[in-house]
Amino acid sequence: MAKERRQLSGKVVTITGGARGIGKTTARALVGKGCRVAIGDLDLGLAETAAAELGGGTVGLALDVSDRGSFAAFLDEAERQLGPVDVVINNAGLMPVTPFVEESDASIRRQLDVNLYGVIVGTQLAIERMRPRRSGHVVNIASSAGKAGVPGIATYSATKHAVVGLTEAVRAEHADDGIEFSYVMPITVNTQLIEGVKDQPGLKRVEPEDVAAEIVDALETGKVDVYVPKQLRASVMMGGILPRKAREAVGRLMGVDKVMTEVDPQARKAYEERVAARQPSSDEALDDEQAREHDAA
Repeated sequence: MAKERRQLSGKVVTITGGARGIGKTTARALVGKGCRVAIGDLDLGLAETAAAELGGGTVGLALDVSDRGSFAAFLDEAERQLGPVDVVINNAGLMPVTPFVEESDASIRRQLDVNLYGVIVGTQLAIERMRPRRSGHVVNIASSAGKAGVPGIATYSATKHAVVGLTEAVRAEHADDGIEFSYVMPITVNTQLIEGVKDQPGLKRVEPEDVAAEIVDALETGKVDVYVPKQLRASVMMGGILPRKAREAVGRLMGVDKVMTEVDPQARKAYEERVAARQPSSDEALDDEQAREHDAA
């Protein structure tokens, strides 16, 4: 017998990195379900434009997920305008593509700040608000790279493994607090994050709408580990059973070893320059920061 789905209408949802890509698409899907949504982004203007486009009372707010004070202020303002937050979706992330030994310290630190620290802080702040009410749902966007080691994006893969482990640990720690936790593991998603990444045999990319649909499904059903596409779950489980040599041979056959090492540098140049932008000092404007944060995949 199919599990009865929860109604999402009226729920207050916050989404980080919500002005574009997966974040914006998810916001659109949740507005369609009757949710009241606040999207946070480093580019305040883009967040406000996206909110106006989405309608449904959506609000666009400034957010730097690598700054705890900024994150707290984002949630405070979302609650001031929309009411107590029911769902926090930690979506913001960035993915430089580079051989690991050549990766700069700045690139490593940016990914740790946005992809991991931002998720840790967002999860902590969500729990602080949800635990007294004994209700709420935290959704952390990880990646299929959080279940495998992908050449060319070693640091990104490390941060996504960490997001998976974090979510599992926090879920166990708060099993009796009435809060639900999910983590989402898409394969390559057709967003700015994969500009210049070539298609590989056996690795069909998915669309942001596919990820958004699975996030909505998780919120309606309480699903914990969310694979996009769903068939990816079987592949991961099979990979865990196979001996290492066989597993690696299958990965080579599917092109996993080349998907992030045979990229088009020119097609990817604009994105790489954005994510390599220097970290501004505290007195610089948010529009100088916008290149540091993009949608997770």
